[in-house]
Amino acid sequence: MISLQKCKTMLTKEKLNKTINSLPDSFTIDELIDQLIFIEKVEEGMQQSEEGKVVSNEDVKLMIDKWSK
Repeated sequence: MISLQKCKTMLTKEKLNKTINSLPDSFTIDELIDQLIFIEKVEEGMQQSEEGKVVSNEDVKLMIDKWSK
């Protein structure tokens, strides 16, 4: 079983600037935070994938079968 520990990625000024520049001229703090969290989660998933920390489709199907009983 794969450990799903948090692997926090660092936020850089470049990432923050790109995120802010991708938003409309007017946005809420919540929208900015949501976008930053989304970017962090995608980066974490990509890092986990590169490290081979993945779960096969078959294993996921077995997990779902267990949960749904």
